Amino acid sequence: MNQRARIAMSDDDLAAFLESSRKLQLATINPDGTPHLVTMFYGLDAGRIAFWTYAKAQKARNLARDPRVSCLIETGDDYDQLRGVLVYGKAEPIADRDGVMAIGMMVARRMTPGVPDELLSPYVEQTGRKRVAYVVERTKVVSWDHRRLT
Repeated sequence: MNQRARIAMSDDDLAAFLESSRKLQLATINPDGTPHLVTMFYGLDAGRIAFWTYAKAQKARNLARDPRVSCLIETGDDYDQLRGVLVYGKAEPIADRDGVMAIGMMVARRMTPGVPDELLSPYVEQTGRKRVAYVVERTKVVSWDHRRLT
């Protein structure tokens, strides 16, 4: 078995890793072709990465023009502890307000673990008026868990 195959996560490990993490690096494509990279809190919608942002944000403008994204979730400080998942895909916009609010709640819960929904709802309702939401449809996934090297 080659080293690449040895460090790849199983589907179950990948799902658990995505569930246990809260932030990702989101890359979209600027009009001039350069990457636009930002840190985002995210939620999971049936195992798919979901996020929201202000409708006027650069990432939203980029996604309206070109829905291709890369999402990097990683952890570990030392080489033998590095773990990560890189999801390539297309960010599909969520058209209805209820869907946007649902994703907003998913993200807010992950941003503030343990805070009750009744305290999060006013924030989500207020900021949600100016936000759009997306779900990432995966086209390719790359993962690694360097703990498997030892």
